[in-house]
Amino acid sequence: MNAPARSATGYVLGIDFGSTTGKAVVLEAATGRMAASAVSQKGAVSDEGVKAALAQVFGDLGISPKDIQRCVATGYGRRMLDIADRTITEITCHARGAVSLEPSARMVIDIGGQDSKVIAVDEAGLVTQFAMNDRCAAGTGKFLEVLARAVNIELARMGPAALAAEGSVKITSMCATFAETEVIALLAEGCDKAVVLDGVHAAVANRVMGLVSRVGQRAPIVMTGGVAQNIAAVTHIERALNTRLIIPPHAQVAGALGAALFALDDLRTDGVSPRLLDPKIEGQVEAVEAGGMPCAPACAQKTGEQPIAFQRAPGA
Repeated sequence: MNAPARSATGYVLGIDFGSTTGKAVVLEAATGRMAASAVSQKGAVSDEGVKAALAQVFGDLGISPKDIQRCVATGYGRRMLDIADRTITEITCHARGAVSLEPSARMVIDIGGQDSKVIAVDEAGLVTQFAMNDRCAAGTGKFLEVLARAVNIELARMGPAALAAEGSVKITSMCATFAETEVIALLAEGCDKAVVLDGVHAAVANRVMGLVSRVGQRAPIVMTGGVAQNIAAVTHIERALNTRLIIPPHAQVAGALGAALFALDDLRTDGVSPRLLDPKIEGQVEAVEAGGMPCAPACAQKTGEQPIAFQRAPGA
């Protein structure tokens, strides 16, 4: 089969260098249309995932990095990418991407491999307030991954298995390490695997509820990130919040899409509108990343500290 014809169209690129996956989105510079997207998992904060995602989108379009007119990177490893013209924090990029996928969104729940975020947005896609659980696996994809191993089930089968449970059990430990011990003990006592898995997903929803309470629930709510593909996690979060979640197409690449949209802004206007890129929010996120935080909520029970939450001052 012949290779696809090389297009003369220019492109912009958004990269989300996440904690466990690399995501890439390519937009046509002329139209803003999504031309290609890819997700690749190659290990913790590994540039191999980004390389694989880039190879896929470039291959799908029959282009090379020379065809990219502007690139913006986000995510944990964003500063490791030489291809990026600049970097923007994941809170801002996830908000921009989610609102692009679902313009009605007023809250974004993003659960990734190593962190979870709840972001309030206005009608323009500007972040007004956010809360994030960083430096801790509680309620994240890593939490689910650890407990999938504990019950000896494939990660992709966790959700359907949990929804088949007849009964419920409460997982009291949110620390992944302690929860793993608790799950093993429940199984040893003869507790049904599906019931244990149901309790695991209920614990994730409870963690999300804590973040939502710090921001203040509003609707419609869009869920993005890899955990948005887990039907039991979505179901339990919907029950906890008493509302339906919107899971848009391309939910896992929302951060990369937001980065690509900022790259498109840069190309078209030689600078991003301050309505969409708030320096105060950017500074707050940078401060969280630089300073770290306690291992919440398990450590919060001892220290009294809570997950980080910020909001934009009125009129800012």
